[in-house]
Amino acid sequence: MMRLQRRGKKHQASYRLVVGEKRSKLLGKQTDDLGWYNPNASKFEFDKERIQYWLSKGVQMSPTVNNILVGAGLTSGKKIPVHKKVRKAVEAKTVAAA
Repeated sequence: MMRLQRRGKKHQASYRLVVGEKRSKLLGKQTDDLGWYNPNASKFEFDKERIQYWLSKGVQMSPTVNNILVGAGLTSGKKIPVHKKVRKAVEAKTVAAA
């Protein structure tokens, strides 16, 4: 799984783009380090060749990583909505169905 690993101080988050086993802990040992992303400064640096290599091996991306890479032009496809679903809308549908 390709996902972001949080680094930095409080209120100054920066992230590492890492590849690791999906079931392993995020702060544990990772297989490969593919670059970094700083949302505060809107800067990033990714290793495009290694990203393409891992995607060819069948590695899945988290939705946030997918959106970042699509926005950077490193992968093709659509962005995935990452926001939380509103419970009120779901509850209203179940009440209307009953």
